Amino acid sequence: MKDVHLVAVLALDGVIPFDLSTPIEVFSRVRLADGGIPYQVRVCAPTPSVDAGAFRVQASWGLDVLLEADTIILPGVADPRVDVPLEVVDHLRKAASGGARVASICAGAFVLAATGLLDGLRATTHWLAADELAARYPEIDVDPGVLYVDNGQFLTSAGAAAGLDLCLHLIRRDHGSAVAADAARLSVMPLEREGGQAQFIIPSPPPTPRGAGLEPLLQWMQDNTSVDLTLGDLATRSGMSVRTLNRRFREQTGTTPLQWLLRARVRRAQHLLEATDQPVESIAARAGFGSPTAFRDRFKRIVGTSPHTYRAAFRSRTDAGPGEPRVTA
Repeated sequence: MKDVHLVAVLALDGVIPFDLSTPIEVFSRVRLADGGIPYQVRVCAPTPSVDAGAFRVQASWGLDVLLEADTIILPGVADPRVDVPLEVVDHLRKAASGGARVASICAGAFVLAATGLLDGLRATTHWLAADELAARYPEIDVDPGVLYVDNGQFLTSAGAAAGLDLCLHLIRRDHGSAVAADAARLSVMPLEREGGQAQFIIPSPPPTPRGAGLEPLLQWMQDNTSVDLTLGDLATRSGMSVRTLNRRFREQTGTTPLQWLLRARVRRAQHLLEATDQPVESIAARAGFGSPTAFRDRFKRIVGTSPHTYRAAFRSRTDAGPGEPRVTA
């Protein structure tokens, strides 16, 4: 690697200011143990000026800087459905063929995906845009539950703060944990955050197809998550055989009755963790789990973090004492 590592940050029309500023600030402030400056950051664009919403960005460099860069950062854009300019795609492909490392932040994954460089690879983006990315680029294995994905030369990250996680990860790759930890402290960020993006996804009800034959059963299951239900109980309630229930459940919801019920129970537990002070053991019982251990295991599988950590991040505190911050739901 060269003494100074050139980081090119690409600004396109509609660039998200937070995504644009994150790599500029993080890489520009990195210092080595001897005081050396390991990174040089340049902002480039296909035109001298690009629209950033509330303001315009006057880029000092054109696209040719991409061909000189060791690392290229692709910030997100406000509307990822807009076609990426062909000259941008061409420059990114040439840069990658020359060995440049390319990383995207948030919806910047759409820019990287447009080059074809992510085909056959695992990638992520903001969870709100994950379905759109997967639909537009079916060759990419989209994982909406993680903060970032490192494929070696090509990396992607989720939204907002996950761009910080990605930049710190790149610094650690280049210069080790000590340098990365110093950069994290300057950003007032932990070097590693527990859990992935899954914990931030707004919990939505399990799929209940309106007008479908199973709708009354699904509503009843959602209202009775605390009851110890077996597949036989559900078949009896529906007036079907177990085999027929399984088949129709697959047809109408895309999953099995018990998997649907487990997700409904986790969603109930999320609400209780956010809205009550009840201990985890009580919440496990109220949500219908046989034991706190089974609850913790299933919660971690679906949400990506522990019930305790989830509560610490999302608890709505309406009972703050004197001198304590008050947060309302």
